[in-house]
Amino acid sequence: MIIKPKVRGFICTNAHPVGCAANVREQIEVVQNSGSIQPGSKNALIIGSSTGYGLASRIAAAFGSNAATLGVFFEKPPSETKTASAGYYNSVAFHQEAKSAGLYAESINGDAFSDEIKQQVIEKIKAEMGKIDLVVYSLASPRRTDPKTGITFNSTLKPIGNPVTNKSLDTSKNLVTEVSLDPASDEEIANTIKVMGGEDWEWWIDALSQAGVLTEDCKTVAYTYIGKKITWPIYGHATIGKAKEDLDRAGEVLNRKLSELGGEARVCVLKGLVTQASSAIPVMPLYISLLYKVMKEAGTHEGCIEQINRLFRDAIYADSPELDEKGHWRVDDLELDEEIQQKVEALWEIVNSDNLLELSDYQGYQQEFLKLFGFGIDGVDYEADLSPLLEL
Repeated sequence: MIIKPKVRGFICTNAHPVGCAANVREQIEVVQNSGSIQPGSKNALIIGSSTGYGLASRIAAAFGSNAATLGVFFEKPPSETKTASAGYYNSVAFHQEAKSAGLYAESINGDAFSDEIKQQVIEKIKAEMGKIDLVVYSLASPRRTDPKTGITFNSTLKPIGNPVTNKSLDTSKNLVTEVSLDPASDEEIANTIKVMGGEDWEWWIDALSQAGVLTEDCKTVAYTYIGKKITWPIYGHATIGKAKEDLDRAGEVLNRKLSELGGEARVCVLKGLVTQASSAIPVMPLYISLLYKVMKEAGTHEGCIEQINRLFRDAIYADSPELDEKGHWRVDDLELDEEIQQKVEALWEIVNSDNLLELSDYQGYQQEFLKLFGFGIDGVDYEADLSPLLEL
């Protein structure tokens, strides 16, 4: 089939296997061009390894430190008439590149929230890897089924306390609009914490530790976003913010447990970027479009792989990495630079549908969005007739 992007709202419902492979290779080159990451990981488990920051983490571990990697994700395989999801093709490409480089690379496709998948991972580590020295927790899901109760919880993107009205970007119509969000109920807050908080991260580390598959100096990291004035009403004092507070709670608990043996658990704060998750969050597409414009002009813009590459080198495997007052590792410093934020806020006040393309990097936003699914990448023949069927 000839594969063209099928965009519906804030998602793309198909993916291009050759384009996804090209995207993976580009990210590998960024890491390799930066030299080796030392001491780095030898055996890494990446939970949520198929897209975005999780995929970048797997690439950094493998091609920065020659680590053996085990990835966990929940992705749709292809059929005769439909493409796989982008994360599936990304993982196929990663496997091919890793094995060509002589690196161990295996993956488990299933619900990472489930006890079944946790047990499969433990069995595979015992049989093929020995012990894990790095666990990256990078899951992004709108819902979670608690394996202990069987209850499925859905997250909600709402403010807390008072309704919020703010600018947003209708990416299906290329229009700057207003979005109004009613405050979340107590139940919606609790459900969002259940889905996006730190409980499952804790359960993963506890299960791995009890199974004896973590090294004494094992490091584990989970990712978060904080943002500033523009994004605070939807990211800070909001349901997501409460979930991130719970992630911090889990990080503190895990750090106490692991540090007794010489290990470490940290929440890492990353920059706002175009990802499949951020595209669904009100306010974020417009904010990111303006941020890209300002940061590119300042020469400080970083993409997903550049962020993770810097995190691994300057924080996770640095001799004396700097921590903020909450014990976070931070690589969102360039985004939160005062001058950068002042310029973004000034543009936010005046941007509208008529001047969107002039004042923002919406074109860059669209390009990055399509790239997530393997489209719009130089050197890829998008007129080629190819099979969507690839084996993981």
